Amino acid sequence: MAEEAETLLIRIRAAMPALRPSERRIAEMFVGEPSAAANLSIAELAARCETSTTSVVRFYQRMGYAHYKHFRIDLTRAVAREELAAASLPEVSGDIDRNDSLEGIVSKVAMNETLSIADTARMLDMEALGEAVARLLAARRIDTFGVGASALVGLDLQQKLSRIGRTAINWHDSHSAWTSAATLDAGCVAVAVSHSGATVDTVEFLAIARKTGAATVAITNFRESPLARAADVTLTTAARETRFRSGALGSRIAQLMVVDCLFTGVAQASYDASMEALRNTYAVVHDRRVKRT
Repeated sequence: MAEEAETLLIRIRAAMPALRPSERRIAEMFVGEPSAAANLSIAELAARCETSTTSVVRFYQRMGYAHYKHFRIDLTRAVAREELAAASLPEVSGDIDRNDSLEGIVSKVAMNETLSIADTARMLDMEALGEAVARLLAARRIDTFGVGASALVGLDLQQKLSRIGRTAINWHDSHSAWTSAATLDAGCVAVAVSHSGATVDTVEFLAIARKTGAATVAITNFRESPLARAADVTLTTAARETRFRSGALGSRIAQLMVVDCLFTGVAQASYDASMEALRNTYAVVHDRRVKRT
């Protein structure tokens, strides 16, 4: 129960895209005003969200609770955890607003990204991470792909793996990614990155790779997404959405955190060879720096 309490708000955020409109309004109430929502009865909550008491019951049952009382207790605990986690951050509240100063923007972005990383670390499936590391270690070749900001995350993983001697290729163009995926085999791994897990080009890349027999790894915020269904291994982030979601703020940071964990796991598992490769690649770059006169 304690672990469920700690992750309840994170699980509500992750479930929101798949909820019915009535249930989504309830979820938005819990995410937007969790302290206030925790003090509402089922009837009061239904009235505030302009829905039925049946929808409220369906919602908390979907979150894994048989009784609303237990759901409210865990929600209160989750709020307390988040307040404690944010205690060391600048005192800010709410989303980025048109009237915020630059100082306010910096504080809110810092809080959003810090909590996105903390939530992702808390929710990251260690068994899935271990399996993904093992797949990359055994791979003859690793292809990465993402669209938009997720493409930068795929590129970051490819560059990191190349630094330790792994054969890794990042694809910027959808058609190139698809044609490459069609040439993969059981000795290869395809890694796809998408916050929503619903980007058509990215899902197609992983689906094609899976058909060829390649191992498939997804990095996404939503475990029930189409991308996750096309993956052998899914690594989930817990990024927080804002009005500036299209700017990929918390999502990109959370994805990069997962990539860093994945890369570090691979490097540690092949420690001696990886350390030597890192020393060699560092030396090559360092020697090319302009000498001071």
